[in-house]
Amino acid sequence: MATGIDRLIANVESIIRGKRRVVENVVVALLARGHVLLEDVPGVGKTMLARALARSIDGDYRRIQCTPDLLPADITGVSIYHPEDKRFEFRRGPVFANVLLVDEINRATPRTQSALLECMEERQVTAEGVSYGLDDPFFLLATQNPIELAGTFPLPEAQLDRFLVKLEMGYPPDEAEVEILLAQKERHPIEGLEPVVSCVEIVEAQAQARQVFVHASIAGYVQRLTAATRGFELAAYGASPRGAIALLHAAQALAVLSGESHVSPDHVKRLAADVLGHRIVLQPRARAQGVDGRSLVRRALEETAVPVEVAPPS
Repeated sequence: MATGIDRLIANVESIIRGKRRVVENVVVALLARGHVLLEDVPGVGKTMLARALARSIDGDYRRIQCTPDLLPADITGVSIYHPEDKRFEFRRGPVFANVLLVDEINRATPRTQSALLECMEERQVTAEGVSYGLDDPFFLLATQNPIELAGTFPLPEAQLDRFLVKLEMGYPPDEAEVEILLAQKERHPIEGLEPVVSCVEIVEAQAQARQVFVHASIAGYVQRLTAATRGFELAAYGASPRGAIALLHAAQALAVLSGESHVSPDHVKRLAADVLGHRIVLQPRARAQGVDGRSLVRRALEETAVPVEVAPPS
């Protein structure tokens, strides 16, 4: 399956130029059955990344534009009553998709944001006491703009904890930006993008990722890293056990992407800041000192001993 994943990354990269690391980490989240929060300024390709991924896996793609008047039923669906036969019919909302883009998620009200919690964690929607399973694979990619905060509702910690990784796109390198300009001089290349893997193959790769060998010393390393985030003076609350589980699953997915049979410390190190950084609740004075969650995770990496024995027994 590694060859198929390589094709997937290359296909998305043909649209999202100069952002290999971001594309790889999004694919890691997909293989780990997680979700992604992209926080960056407008126009750097957040929406296009979701579209390119959906086309590449031949998946059903839906986009929700969040506004303050968006209702939970606009996302999950609504039950319609038919008086002639006295029954309710559930009409599915846009959340029933393989790739769901929730654009500017922080412009939705807390009530509407909370409608996504069950979808992200249990992968189902419950209406009128009946649960409806979401499509498989189900991958949610949410965006938010960090520079226009008027009329927004910051995501609560419980919501942030549901995202496997929080990423930033950043501006493309100069050479890549020139390539983007030339590629779009007539039409957007997304229009000609063809699928390179199927949703069935993605589900198989997700199952393969969970079978990647994890040595007990690696599990202990992940636990110590996570626990270290709870002991810093500038952290009101550190990453939760859910964060540790997320980091382990992400490292397994990265091993699949790298074509390796077991998780190594390097897999954990590469993903730790993206997985744990947004799960740390900072003390109010932390921002004044220029400290964020990612910097605390990097400090935890420096202070935590790295295991030596990590391979499966021969």
